[in-house]
Amino acid sequence: MKIYVGNMSYSTTEAQLRTAFEAFGAVEDVAVINDRDTGRPKGFAFVTMPNAQEATAAINALNEADLGGRNVRVNEARPKEDNRGGGGGGYGGGGGGGRRW
Repeated sequence: MKIYVGNMSYSTTEAQLRTAFEAFGAVEDVAVINDRDTGRPKGFAFVTMPNAQEATAAINALNEADLGGRNVRVNEARPKEDNRGGGGGGYGGGGGGGRRW
């Protein structure tokens, strides 16, 4: 199960997250998300746990818990929505233009 961890301190490391979640079971992967331009953490991460029961226990125990000085939000990750935009394209409205004689 993929778990979203939000409202994190920018100094929280993957190792700290792994330690916190391993208290509830096996952790397959930890990914702290960084800004692609600055390389700095964005304040959220994803943790993958292979056992759904252990993942649920971790979510219930760690949601709103203090981790690195902040109360983190922990819940099951939702699938990424395709928000690449779309539509648009045209050049709306016609526009008045000069004088009519």
